[in-house]
Amino acid sequence: MLDIKQGLFPLITSWVSVIGFDFFLHGGLLATLYTYQSPFLLSADLAVKRIPLGYLSFLILCFLLFWLARLTGVRTKQEGFLFGLKIGLLTWGAFVLGLYSISTAAPGLLLGWWIGQAFELAIAGFVIGAWIENIGRKKIVLGVAGFLALMVILTLFLQIIGFARPMKVI
Repeated sequence: MLDIKQGLFPLITSWVSVIGFDFFLHGGLLATLYTYQSPFLLSADLAVKRIPLGYLSFLILCFLLFWLARLTGVRTKQEGFLFGLKIGLLTWGAFVLGLYSISTAAPGLLLGWWIGQAFELAIAGFVIGAWIENIGRKKIVLGVAGFLALMVILTLFLQIIGFARPMKVI
């Protein structure tokens, strides 16, 4: 079982994996949904300035996931993935329903957030489970670095082929 003092590595690597997938999700898969004018969404330049706050929220969620995974006895990366997916579907489902009830956010955007953000927590759960399973620091760090690189490449590919429009910020 993972010692609590070693929790920094699972927290940081799960967070980096979430940021990588988030880049792909919003810069690639959902990018066209951000190009429509909406009173719900911030301007592109202001949204880019606030990205660090979004990434800080992911760090908090990764901490929550790590803490709950330890409390509930997650032992493997597969269990971590399923645990993260369940937590993601429940938490992001609740967030999306709350946003839908009080905002002008488009249903398609909210659905994309629900599914995408739930998958982000599944990825984080996988990484946290890998640490708990003790499959090795080097293997996990290299895996997360490779995953991050893949997400950047796929995002750029989606932008190059025109599926996702790159955001232009002045």
